[in-house]
Amino acid sequence: MLHEILSFVINTVTGLLAGFLLLRFWMQVQRVRPPVALAQAIFQLTDWIVHPIRRIVPGFRGYDWASLIAVFLAAFLSMALDFWLFSRLPFVAIAVMSLFRVIQWIVYGLMALLILEAIFSWVNPHAPFAPFIRALNEPVLLPLRKILPPFGGLDFSPMVALILLQVMNRVMASLQDEVLSKVVFFS
Repeated sequence: MLHEILSFVINTVTGLLAGFLLLRFWMQVQRVRPPVALAQAIFQLTDWIVHPIRRIVPGFRGYDWASLIAVFLAAFLSMALDFWLFSRLPFVAIAVMSLFRVIQWIVYGLMALLILEAIFSWVNPHAPFAPFIRALNEPVLLPLRKILPPFGGLDFSPMVALILLQVMNRVMASLQDEVLSKVVFFS
């Protein structure tokens, strides 16, 4: 019981930190300026880990690699505390699980952005955050909109994107189990 509670707290804290770090990275990739209050919150919550890493790994081609490295470190810390302390998994297995956790966080983040865009489109398409969310979702939805045009004025691309992301998440989960069993077996 204590292990489950501790694991939940660790996963929640590292997941929130990773979410802000991934949002920071994605905003810079998309060259999207968030509303000022959100930008201040994101940078205040993540600067403490990004700036030291940036001294070692500077940005390259306009991408903030320090944010992605920080995401991996958060995943690694989460996995190490959860599995190494209690299950004594080998270091390589924890690193592999961390990589899969980062991919899972990316998929969940994209799903959350799609759901937020759908809510804004139904409730208040002119809300201050709506253009920001729409700009972050554009690279995911644009290829789908080219294949699947609106039917009767309804855009089904967010729903198709959510389904594809769910499929990707399930494929990654089964791949993780397969890879992890091989890594643990050979360790």
